[in-house]
Parts: sequence; C-alpha cells; structure tokens
Amino acid sequence: MIHELKTMTKKRYFFLIIILGSLTALAPFSIDMYLPGFKAIAKYLHTSTDEVALSLSSFFIGISAGQLLYGPLLDRFGRKKPLYFGLCLYILTSIGCFFSSSLEMLIVMRFFQALGGCAASVAAMAMVRDLFPVEDNAKVFALLILVLGASPMLAPTAGSYITANFEWQVIFLILTIMAVLILLAVIFFLPESYEPDPSYSLKPLPIITHFITVLKDPQFFTYAISGAFVFAGLFAYVSSSPIVFIEVFKVSEKNFGWIFAGLSVGFIGSSQVNSQLVKHYKSEQIVNVTMFCMVIISAIFLIGSFNGWFGMAGTIAMIFGVLCCVGICSPNTSALSLAPFTKNAGSASALMGAFQMAIGSLASVGITLIKSQTTLPMAAVMAASSLIAFCVLFIGKRFIKHKVDANSDVVVMH
Repeated sequence: MIHELKTMTKKRYFFLIIILGSLTALAPFSIDMYLPGFKAIAKYLHTSTDEVALSLSSFFIGISAGQLLYGPLLDRFGRKKPLYFGLCLYILTSIGCFFSSSLEMLIVMRFFQALGGCAASVAAMAMVRDLFPVEDNAKVFALLILVLGASPMLAPTAGSYITANFEWQVIFLILTIMAVLILLAVIFFLPESYEPDPSYSLKPLPIITHFITVLKDPQFFTYAISGAFVFAGLFAYVSSSPIVFIEVFKVSEKNFGWIFAGLSVGFIGSSQVNSQLVKHYKSEQIVNVTMFCMVIISAIFLIGSFNGWFGMAGTIAMIFGVLCCVGICSPNTSALSLAPFTKNAGSASALMGAFQMAIGSLASVGITLIKSQTTLPMAAVMAASSLIAFCVLFIGKRFIKHKVDANSDVVVMH
C-alpha cells in the first residue's frame, strides 16, 4: 500500500487528505457549530445556558472515552469497519439530538454522538501512519490541520446564521448530512489501509497490555505528552476568547467572529509553513525550536497581562504568536509520536488523541479556576502548558535510546 501511494498522482494524494481531513474535522464541527445556539436551546428546553453547557461536557467525556475504545477495534478489525460503526452511530445520535425534547435527552445524545464521532478522528490519525511513507507524515498532518482549521473559521459563523434564521435543531440536521456525505466518501473512495489482525485480543487484559506497550515507548510518551500540552494552548484560546474579546474588550459578537477567524488563519497558515520547514529540517529540530519560542511568547503574554501592558492589539499579537507555535509544532509531535509504530498504530493514535483531549479539557477547566475578568487566565494557562510541554520534552528525550525519525524510515541509535 505504501509503495502504491508513493507513486500515486498528486490529485489522488490530496483527495485522500481531504477525506482524512474531513474525518478529523467532524468532532470539532460538532462542538463549534452548536455553541451559538446555546441561548436558543436553553429557551426551547426551558433551562439555562449553564445547564445546556452540560451537553458540551458530556460530549468531551464521550470523545475522551471513545479514543481508547476505538484504538483496539482499529487494530483488530482493520480501519474501515470500526469507522463505519462510528459514523453510523454519529448519524443516528445526531438525529436524536435533532429530536431532543429535554435537556437530559440532549446530554445523553451528545455523549453517544461523541462516541461515534471520535472514531473518525482516531481512524484518520492511524491511517496517516498506514497510508503514507513515514517521511511524509509531518507534511500530511500539517495538511490535515489545514482542513481541520476550517472548523473554528466556519462552524461558529454558520451556527450563528442558522440559529438566527432557523430553529436550533437545523444545526444537528446539517451535522447529520455532513456525516452521511463523509460516510459515502469513506465507503467508495477511502482504501482499507490495515489488514484485520485476528490474533489481536479484545479482552480487557490484552488491550491494557497493548496500551502499556505503547506507553512504554519513550519516544511516544515524550512527544505525545509534550504535544498534548502544546495543543492545550489552542484549547485555552478557544475556551477563553469569548470572555477576553466580548467581555473584556467589549467587542461585538459579529466582530468577535472576524477576530476568531483571523486568528484561525494564523494557526492554519503556520501549519502550512511547517510543510516547507520539514523539507529542510528534521521534525525533532522544528519541535525543539518551536517549543522554546512558545515558552518565551507565552511568558511575555503572562507578564504583560499581569501588569496590564497589552490592549486589544497587543493581546491579538500575543495570541497569534502562540497559535503559530501550536500550528508548527503539533504536526511534528504527532508524526514523532506515531513514527515507532506499525502494528499498534491504532492504539498509539487513540492514546495520543486521548492525551490531547484530556489535557486540553484540563486547560479549559484551568481557565474557569482563575477568577479574573482580564486576559490573565488565558495567558496563565498558555504559559503553564507551554512550560510543562518544554520540560516533558527536555526530560523525555534523555530516555529515547532508539529514535525513529519522522522524516525517514531510519532508526537512529543513541
């Protein structure tokens, strides 16, 4: 399969990336698109927006748990059968969200919608490792971020227009249609990239053993954990940006949408700069420099926020700098995390996704714990996550004895 893909046309190459990118973007779209509808949902279900937010929490719980569920299934049954199951579950539960008549029903449906939707992201990550040569992985992950970046640019805006002109349920109807189209693309155009392994046991003890095997690899642990803390900077931004711009800087909701989209362009653009960087530098070198830069930028942002140095323009500049670091670093940490694995790529992909969601969720919670109507909570969480990422990288690299480089198939002995 890899040999075949090395000789494929550019059209086929990018078509596969679009499908994989759509799979990766399904869960973020499911989050971002319905956020503007919170007030309408609360009114319809006779509750408060704080209570409606429980449906977002249940989604995060579902997607975190689902990451670990699908890893073993992808390694046991191949990539496409678990993906079919997940997408079908997502479609059915999206219809359930559409017909939700109570808050409790919406919370439950959102949990199972997340369980279905996370099959798409886990399978997409594993299939990058399956379908493309190792030396292309960082570039492919950067291209996936290009597709993934459409979510924070398009989904909230689309959700606000839908909520303004239609009932909030239409949001879930559109998500259902999106999932059906993605399922058809997977069925007819996405190749099976991994032969089912009948010897792979789905009993709890062997599954745990597989996860432990992955976790014991120092390269995976180092880059998956440090990469997850880097990605937490993005979670911190998404969680606190409405407070920072709408409540602190008194920006209108419409202008907030433009600011949010503009900063997303920076995140996406930097991931594409990475596509050029990997042609000249190793992923390990890019990660080292980018994490150091992220620590410096976020530290300046924290000190400036504490002392009231930054207005709105300065705040945007600081956030832009952090997001650029995330956009460049994340594809490389993902590629380095998965590089050592062929047999357990599904489990490795699932663990990496679980780390990202769990640590990202902690970053979001951290925002709420710092009681300050300023930019300080965002800056503090960004600074803390980037510093932890750098420390994990610095310490973890000392334990990597057999490094598999993400830019080649060569194992480097240390």
